[in-house]
Amino acid sequence: MSAPLIKIENLRKAFDSHLVLDGVNIDINRGESIVVIGQSGCGKSVLLKHLIRLLEPDDGRVTFDGEDISRFDFYELTDYRRRFGMLFQSAALFDSMTVEENVGLGLKESRQYSAKQTRDIVNEKLELVGLTGVGEKRPAELSGGMRKRVGLARAIAGTPEVLLYDEPTTGLDPITADMINELIVHLREKLQVTSVAVTHDMKSAFQIADRIVMLHNGKIEFEGTPQEVSTTSNPVVRQFITGSSVGPIQA
Repeated sequence: MSAPLIKIENLRKAFDSHLVLDGVNIDINRGESIVVIGQSGCGKSVLLKHLIRLLEPDDGRVTFDGEDISRFDFYELTDYRRRFGMLFQSAALFDSMTVEENVGLGLKESRQYSAKQTRDIVNEKLELVGLTGVGEKRPAELSGGMRKRVGLARAIAGTPEVLLYDEPTTGLDPITADMINELIVHLREKLQVTSVAVTHDMKSAFQIADRIVMLHNGKIEFEGTPQEVSTTSNPVVRQFITGSSVGPIQA
């Protein structure tokens, strides 16, 4: 079996006296779709930020293709981050820019493409997410689902190897959320990317994951396929996936 693309080893992170991650270990294989679940505030987004070194661990390390990312200098880190695309929880679009400008922002800043090349790439990515012809609109003119899709188009504009999703269905109605989940699956298959998502939406997790990892009290509580998660007798996992107020998890 080949070595994992991303390896998270004994990761620890605290903010002041609050320990958020307490020795987390996860292997992520190339082409795999991993979903990290857990309560709000359990460290899911903190874990995601460590993958692109927006946060530095207090202990432990993250390696990518066998390289310790903590050793990257400024230029190596910049190149490394270009291998990732990210869909933010709120889509994080710039209201003052058009859809085309939002999607092409990273391409423009990289200075690797002409204006025509950038425009062609933007149109191609918008077509991939089902938004042909909206390039001149502004985010305020779009529905929540359309804004998420624009965020997805921007995330894939640089042809990343890994896509990160921070609560991809938050704030969406069930039908729109299902559409976003289907799009995530489609893009992974079409682009052959590795996917890492964090969510507390179990319908989304079961729909997009090859493997689900649950964080609880700073540690990995459970790890398995969607089928294994749905049938486990672990009381913490059972309470979370059923949304019950009765159980070992205290609000």
